[in-house]
Amino acid sequence: MKLHHSVVLVALTLALAACRTGINYPGLTGPRFTGANESSATDSSAALRVVSFNIKYAQRVDSAISVLTSEAALVNADIILLQEMDETGTKQIADTLGMSFVYYPATFHIKHQKHFGNAVLSRWPIVADEKLVLPHIARFTRTQRIATAATVRVRDSLIRVYSTHLGTPADVGPGSRREQLSTILHDANKYDRVVIGGDFNNHGVGKVARDSGYAWPTEKGPRTLLIGRWDHILFKGLVSPDSAGSGTIGNVRHASDHKPVWAVGVLK
Repeated sequence: MKLHHSVVLVALTLALAACRTGINYPGLTGPRFTGANESSATDSSAALRVVSFNIKYAQRVDSAISVLTSEAALVNADIILLQEMDETGTKQIADTLGMSFVYYPATFHIKHQKHFGNAVLSRWPIVADEKLVLPHIARFTRTQRIATAATVRVRDSLIRVYSTHLGTPADVGPGSRREQLSTILHDANKYDRVVIGGDFNNHGVGKVARDSGYAWPTEKGPRTLLIGRWDHILFKGLVSPDSAGSGTIGNVRHASDHKPVWAVGVLK
């Protein structure tokens, strides 16, 4: 019986190891990748255009650039939040668009043999940045989730910006996903103006932010993924101008399995 138990334990351990998809980077200081492009932001209006786009393992960056440069709602975005990125794809997009960027990987993806994480691109100066490691390791793959945070100076205002990718339903339960978003909200308490966006892997989790006083301009709209509307943008200290101040891009030119979302926020 003891031998049988040992065999089962070894088999289970090997099975779980085989499910592991990435190697975590639990340190808060890196790996870290940044790039500065001279700010091309000259708009004196109080409006800020924000885009969030999950580009599926950064496999079709050229197609994603085509989307970002040809869709009227995305062209000349002030801030772009990217998920499932590596440093090469992030830099290519930022350089093409003339934007500064900060990128932190959450893991090194074993299958794709490259980094996997989130980026903030900005047409305005990035004056500080940070990595937030979110709670709850994935139950099977044992990988972590993070938020890439950047403080952006827009004219005379500082805006804290987060690009995040919460755990999938296979990774964690709804309560754990709420706690992941709550971790970001707790960090954001120090700032008067905040943008949070990314792949939430759920629709309802946005209620956690709304209950904390955030505007949720992307709450309603078409599915951003085949199985639901999971990509969102949240604002604090910025006001959505009207119902036409946000939207979803339908034609992604095979760049990803996600559709990008956008929202305009007006600084209070």
